[in-house]
Amino acid sequence: MNKGTPVRAVSPKACTLASELLKIWEKPAQDQPFAVQQLFSELLAECFSRQTEIQASAHWLDQVLQHIGTHYNEDLTRAQMAERAGVSPEHFSRTFRKATGQTFNEYISLLRIRRAQQRILTDTPNLTTLALELGYGEGTYLSRKFKQVVGISPAAYHRKNKRIVALNFNHTASLRAIEIMPELGVYSSWMERLELAPAQQKLRFEGSRDTSLYQSVAAARPDVIISYSLPGENKLLLPVAPVVELPYMQMGWREQFQQIAVIANREQQAEAWLNRYDELCHAANLELGRLLGARGTAIVWEIDEEVAYCYSSSFGHGSQILYGELGFRPPSALLEQGLLHNGYLEVSIDHIPAYPAEHIFITSIPSTREGRARFRALLQSPSWQKLEAVQKGNFYPLNQPEKFYGFDPLSSLAQLKTFMQAITSQIYMRQDHIKPWSS
Repeated sequence: MNKGTPVRAVSPKACTLASELLKIWEKPAQDQPFAVQQLFSELLAECFSRQTEIQASAHWLDQVLQHIGTHYNEDLTRAQMAERAGVSPEHFSRTFRKATGQTFNEYISLLRIRRAQQRILTDTPNLTTLALELGYGEGTYLSRKFKQVVGISPAAYHRKNKRIVALNFNHTASLRAIEIMPELGVYSSWMERLELAPAQQKLRFEGSRDTSLYQSVAAARPDVIISYSLPGENKLLLPVAPVVELPYMQMGWREQFQQIAVIANREQQAEAWLNRYDELCHAANLELGRLLGARGTAIVWEIDEEVAYCYSSSFGHGSQILYGELGFRPPSALLEQGLLHNGYLEVSIDHIPAYPAEHIFITSIPSTREGRARFRALLQSPSWQKLEAVQKGNFYPLNQPEKFYGFDPLSSLAQLKTFMQAITSQIYMRQDHIKPWSS
């Protein structure tokens, strides 16, 4: 059987056969020499039959849950969904409750209230309007159902200081930028060096679908969970708290930061943080204008064991700083390869010189002996040595991958400072009357 099949999914018949098999295995019957083989065959047949039934149920159940997720605000009934699934209402109810832990009506009610919480967290909707959006007739009925599920009224939920869980390190960093410690959060190793978070508040994995994620998050008793768009994980956590999804690439780090501040009732703190950051960006641009004049092209490379990656500003990795804050441009060769559409480009290490730029930054290098040998071969190759950036000394081997993986306020600030320090230090070495930039 599939290792993922829970024990409760094993049929009573299979349990009986297994018990009989164990008994006859321990005390073989002389007059039944093939009893073990026969029972084992029957057990395999029963398990296979049960597994086929489970897979069939999972197929129609996934379709039903997807339909409910889209039409939860309509007048859905158990009979309608059973007919849609092609099973009897009784079989539908048993399977639905076993899979979700709730009856059909309880699930619909929970889904509607979670949607209400999401709207309240990210907006200030009128209660009557919200009730109609969710499929309830009036605001007072929504308020009553809301209190049954959440324990407090919609207005009290909006006002309260939320217990927040962040399922990735970018959103944890956004919370820390506005001085909120999540009840549970994912921390990158770079963030862990910035501050010591209590061990019980660290989530050691990101995007895991196993039961340990559910147990860890449920134990934190959150009022809201912040995540990227991860349907499997977010559906798993539906019984715990509303999951606010902030889609990667569709929202820049500033938008995500501001949305998180709204959820946490810290809009003013986020605005103040961004104002200070923008002042720093303005000072950086004045300095670059004095030193370089008009900005040229720039590229950030992350070099793996055999391939290298570069990114558009929507993917982060430092490119949001170069192209968004400091006014550099991607090389035309990258644009021709569809960088803006795809978000990133992957090339073999020896093809890096085919994408020349006036400034070249390398934020990570290979860690294995073979990978480092390929990297050294690149640096010694004639095509690399002929690059304008290399000849002019505008090549910056930063090798700080953990800092540049982040796409959040804290990482962006650190990336800005690192870029400026690298650029001005190179110029300082060539012109000793110019001091390196510092914040």
